[in-house]
Amino acid sequence: MQLDLNLLTALDALLEEGSVTDAAARLHVSAPAMSRTLGRIRRATGDQILVRTGRTMTPTPHALALRATVHELVQQAQAVLSPHTQIEPAALERTFILKWHDALAAAVGPALLHSLRAEAPGVRVRFLAEASTDTHDPRRGDTDLEAGSGEPSSPEIRHEIAGHDRLVLALRPTHPLCHGPLTIEDYAAADHITVSRRGRLRDPVDDALEARDLSRRVVAAAPTIATALQFVRRQDLVVAVPQLVSRPLLDDLGLCVRPLPLTMPAIPIHLAWHQRYDNDPAHAWLRGLARTALSQACESTGDPARDPADAATDEAAGGLISG
Repeated sequence: MQLDLNLLTALDALLEEGSVTDAAARLHVSAPAMSRTLGRIRRATGDQILVRTGRTMTPTPHALALRATVHELVQQAQAVLSPHTQIEPAALERTFILKWHDALAAAVGPALLHSLRAEAPGVRVRFLAEASTDTHDPRRGDTDLEAGSGEPSSPEIRHEIAGHDRLVLALRPTHPLCHGPLTIEDYAAADHITVSRRGRLRDPVDDALEARDLSRRVVAAAPTIATALQFVRRQDLVVAVPQLVSRPLLDDLGLCVRPLPLTMPAIPIHLAWHQRYDNDPAHAWLRGLARTALSQACESTGDPARDPADAATDEAAGGLISG
């Protein structure tokens, strides 16, 4: 039996897109042509591969079992048939779409953009904020690189941990807790504000306090770190924020930064991309610069234990958090 290996490429597109129309657009063929190809795949495999459920197409169990193998075979074939080329960043003309948490983009984006412009002046980047209504989806190929604390759940999304952030306490310099010893009881007794896009008045800090038989009074929830810090700037409130991603705002607002008087897990920063970019030299170059920028930012996070009076010492020592 003679097999048409082009069916593998079509099967890979169909399994990733879950749609005949989208797979056709990806491979630059007509929808009827892709529909006929799906018929050939069904005859070759003896399986329906995709079945209609309402307005969508759902992969069969056999198709799900094949997906990883099919994609790997297609990637290997492309590697064999494509010339091994080293990119020249200085000659690269490309626009990359980066979907990053907005605070992370503010904290690390400038350093990444500086590196990109230094090596590849013809490259442009579009930073997109995380949002549930955003139509950009890495599975559709219109997002190049994501960065945030959430671990991707889709099997076709590659990811790695580029570094870790940690929670610190932010409050205004005139707050009674800004100076002197800070006990966990003092912390729990303060008025708190949480950061939640959904307006939640509870977060993992409450669980950590309850494990110590303590509770706190949360008086408000803010949708973003920037909003929460504006409240803290004007009132005697405290907020727990990730140190790295909050650093630009903490510096600009001149807020007091102190370690939390309770242990909280480190916050992983995931770098994620679709597996179709695994063998893309330009994308690999972008990932390397993003990885370096994130890693260096995490390593350079300053010591939040200092008081505002020590800012000069922090600056001389290269500290990035004034506190």
